[in-house]
Amino acid sequence: MLFRGNGEFAEVHCWRSRLLAAAAGLLVSLALTCALPAGAMAQTQPSAEAMPTAEADAGEIDPFRDAVLAVIAQRVSGGGQDIHLPVLADYYADPANPALWVEGGAASDKARTMVEILQTAYLDVLNPDDYNAGTLANLLNALLLPELANLEVGLSAALLDYTRHLSAGRVEPSKINSELAIFPKAPDPMAVLTGVAGTSDIVAYATLGFEPQTPQYARLRSALAAYKALAAVGGWPQVPGGETLKEGMRDPARVPALRRRLEVEGLLQAGLHSGDAFDGALVDALRVFQQRNGLEVDGAVGPNTLSELNVTTEQRVRQIELNMERRRWMEDDLGDFYIFVNLADQFLKVVERKGNREHTLHTALTVVGKTFHKTPVFSETMKYVVINPSWNVPFSIATKEYLPKLKRNPGVLAAQNIRLLAGGRDVDPYSVNWAAVTPSSFRWQLQQAPGPKNALGQIKFMFPNRFNVYIHDTPSKGLFSEASRVFSHGCIRVQYPFDLADVLLGREGMSHEEIARIKAIGAERVVRLKTPIPVHINYLTAWVNKDGTVHFRRDVYGRDAALDKALKAAMQRPS
Repeated sequence: MLFRGNGEFAEVHCWRSRLLAAAAGLLVSLALTCALPAGAMAQTQPSAEAMPTAEADAGEIDPFRDAVLAVIAQRVSGGGQDIHLPVLADYYADPANPALWVEGGAASDKARTMVEILQTAYLDVLNPDDYNAGTLANLLNALLLPELANLEVGLSAALLDYTRHLSAGRVEPSKINSELAIFPKAPDPMAVLTGVAGTSDIVAYATLGFEPQTPQYARLRSALAAYKALAAVGGWPQVPGGETLKEGMRDPARVPALRRRLEVEGLLQAGLHSGDAFDGALVDALRVFQQRNGLEVDGAVGPNTLSELNVTTEQRVRQIELNMERRRWMEDDLGDFYIFVNLADQFLKVVERKGNREHTLHTALTVVGKTFHKTPVFSETMKYVVINPSWNVPFSIATKEYLPKLKRNPGVLAAQNIRLLAGGRDVDPYSVNWAAVTPSSFRWQLQQAPGPKNALGQIKFMFPNRFNVYIHDTPSKGLFSEASRVFSHGCIRVQYPFDLADVLLGREGMSHEEIARIKAIGAERVVRLKTPIPVHINYLTAWVNKDGTVHFRRDVYGRDAALDKALKAAMQRPS
């Protein structure tokens, strides 16, 4: 196989030189054939019996296969950067492999259907131009051998691009941002080609077989169609600014605009209400809007709510499109029992799958990394839980946050029950000349003892990873009351962590009473999981719940903007 999963050429083969040498004479022959008058061309055009078949003998002359190899060679000699040229050369060089799109001297029905699939790729937020859908459509009625060969090669290359984009995404997330540590696996290109040869239903094979096999993706695609339809008829109106609009207030301009805005998105039944009063029905609809957009649910139009109301329909369409790309990055199978954290929503859920249905067993609010300590996107496996953990203060926090405090008052550590250690031994903070210490000369370790005031709270859930990110309790409970909870150094703080422990450790045979007893003792206790649990940390700013409600979240980390830029750049270069 000459194709690597990361989408680059495998340079260990000299396939280019072999292919060019073998096809040099064929290119000359094709050039002469193309120059013949129409009558002469009809005489040289191979008959239906001469077209390639799966049963062709290895030594039999196959003009169409030779023409296809010549087209590939021509693209190579022209400096073509199509990453699929190696695998196409491998496929068509094997006499046992049949042509995929041409039968009896003409484009097959399978070819015509495949072109239709490519022309409607926009339904999955893919660009038909990326697959040369227009050019391929123009070749469907071709009868000349060179044109048919170009159709065969072009459609096979387009199929490989299309299935890769549909199943693994248009761009590689880790190349956009190192904080996106997910590596979607593209389908094996040779397997894709041989699969086409063996299928009679190209729609089921090329689309249903490669798109994400999850209801979440299907629901997003349906929402995309609905929001595009809204945009096509003008979308919703903008709500004028002004003082915070509250129940009982009247405003002849803003209230009707707000009512119409919510009616268009389907949050308020049209025609049942009128006038300029901000009444109870309008307040209730606004509360639903706030809940679906991750806002404080206060039933008032303040600055944050106004800003989200005035996000345009076109912007919501693009937001859905970006999150369909993210869904393609994700594995279809997240596990039979797993933890899912959405950083954009600052929300955690525990999911169990029984048969083909998933059930959410537990949900919790979370606090995630600040905008300059962004929590990364990745998947790992939870292996153990620590009750009453101590906290080994990270070096960056020790030098950036605690060193300035130590310079002012060495007693700050004792007040927070933190030990100063060197080589595992206690050091008296007052014995150190902190005025002379710099971050580069800081050689101590800070360790906070277990207890309610520990920065990790009284329990942490560990899934070892290169980012040193984990889920834990916190003494700062008040932060969970905020609508946007972006306050940590990168780890994930979870509300009511011992409720989460009951769900996770209950599967291990530990009762609520036993967990509470260990907690009350106060000593650190490590509980290793007999059945490790997949943990998926993602960043989704748009999704659709099972009940069909569409939810949006602010792009708190700027990752929508970065993905949008990357996708637009990808559309302007070869796949």
